[in-house]
Amino acid sequence: MNVPAELRYTKTHEWVRLEGDTVTIGITDHAQSELGDIVFVDLPTPGRSLGQDESFGSVESVKTVSDVYAPVAGEVVEVNEALGGQSELLNAAPYEAGWLIKVKVSDPAAVDSLLSAADYQALLDA
Repeated sequence: MNVPAELRYTKTHEWVRLEGDTVTIGITDHAQSELGDIVFVDLPTPGRSLGQDESFGSVESVKTVSDVYAPVAGEVVEVNEALGGQSELLNAAPYEAGWLIKVKVSDPAAVDSLLSAADYQALLDA
């Protein structure tokens, strides 16, 4: 499994990249692998406020539908519109073109409480 060292992770298999006061959020390589072929993504509209651990959308695969959770609180400032017509980007490039949303975080320090790459890898290995 690909677990980039520069990202933070959640136990529910989302990843976070902090840039200034904005985070990019997606699902991990492990999550997309477990889901299988992704066929549809439901994302929130920009401007929506999210609480930490709040479900903000879902990812539908040929196997199941899974909710996606906000690792940090904040306001949705951008959604990945490309996923509307190319949901398979989540399978092909979960850490690059397959990102889900960008959120202006209420407290950037909250990102520090998320799992490091080593901690997330340990979770996967358990």
